[in-house]
Parts: sequence; structure tokens; C-alpha cells
Amino acid sequence: MNAQPPSGPSAGTLRAVRAYPRRAPLTLAYVCLLLAGHVWLGQGLSADRADALLGYLSTNLDNLRDHPLRALLGSVLFFDGTLTDVTSTDFVGTFITLGLGVCCSLAWVEHRWGKWRAIAVFLGGHVVATLLTAVVIVVALRHGGYPTAVRQSLDYGVSYGAQTVLAIGTLALPRRGRLPWAVFVLAWPLGGADWSAPLPDFTTIGHVLAAVLGFGLLAVPAFRRQRVRATESLTVRTG
Repeated sequence: MNAQPPSGPSAGTLRAVRAYPRRAPLTLAYVCLLLAGHVWLGQGLSADRADALLGYLSTNLDNLRDHPLRALLGSVLFFDGTLTDVTSTDFVGTFITLGLGVCCSLAWVEHRWGKWRAIAVFLGGHVVATLLTAVVIVVALRHGGYPTAVRQSLDYGVSYGAQTVLAIGTLALPRRGRLPWAVFVLAWPLGGADWSAPLPDFTTIGHVLAAVLGFGLLAVPAFRRQRVRATESLTVRTG
């Protein structure tokens, strides 16, 4: 007697997992690189050497002045979070940025618009949000909004790029779910914001700016045209 193939939501999930390497090979490779880097930092390096590396790749003001390209590009090779402490708020952040942002939203962008546009959107969101946040920090330092120690703060990871693609991923949802999702993308960084200074911590500002950048990209005609062509192609194949 032949076994019946699985049906229902579990079958859809299984098909999506099987198709993932074909639909988003670049995203899959990037996720593997991030996981390998996370293990290497935690297991392959001593704590001092790991701290030194992350300090060098941090996109703080001093590093952006001394070695901007290495800081901007190197900081997206690692993610700031945990995969094991599932009861912590850090794990929630990891789930949103690495899980929903990179694994899901970046994969959707890659499949929908291609790998080069996915790279441009993700890195563009990371770089532009980082630089805009640096401007905010400089202005805040001049007016006493942040302590001077913020110039050497540790700031690395994929979250700004993830925020950008999370915002763009709004298009993947049914219309009734887009507004709640947009509110979530903008609001979740505020849940853990540090308001010890007159302004929220600069990473919260960076996350909000990255989300705004992503929502702004939804108005770019090139994105709308690509989506229409993909829809028309699907209609032709299924018509």
C-alpha cells in the first residue's frame, strides 16, 4: 500500500523548505556564513580575541572615521544575539532579525527581485541606516544628548539590513496584514529601548531609520514594475 503524501499546512511547510535552496541560494549561503561566524566567535576564539575582533568591526564613530569600509562590511558577517538562551529578550531579537529578517524576508526579496537587488537592498539598508545614525550621534554629542563614551560603543550585526528587508517584506503579506506588520516592524525596537538619555539609545534610532528606508523603497517604481512582471508571468503559466 502506497503511503499518502502529507497534506495541509505541514505539506506546505515541507515544500517551502525543500524549495528554499533553489529559490534563495544567496540567502541560504549568507545564513550559513552567519551561523559559522557565530560558532567561531563563541567556540573558536578566546573571549578576549572575540571582543577585540568585534570591537574592530564595530560601526561606532571612531571606527567609521579610522576604517569605515572594513567596519561597515565586516560588521554584517556576524549577528548580535543568542541561539541558545531562548527565554531571554536577546533571543527574541535574534528571532526577529536573523529568523524573520534574514531567513524569511531577505529570501523573499531574493526570490522576487533577484540576488543583486537583494544584496543592494540589504547592504544599502545597513550602510545608510548606520551612516544616518552616526549623524544623529554626532549631533546628539554636541548637544549633550549622549555621553562621550558612545563614540567607542560596540555596534555590529545584521539588524539594520534585516529591518530594511522586514519592511519590504510587507508586500509578501495579504493586504489586511500589511498595516499590522508595518506597525510591528517600526515598534518592536522601541520595546527594548534605553531612555537613560534624552534620546533613545542609538541602535533603536538605527532600527527605526532602517525600517523607514525599507518602507520608502516600496514606493520606488522599479520595485512595483518587477512585481507586476512576476505576477503577469505567473498568470501566463497558470492560465
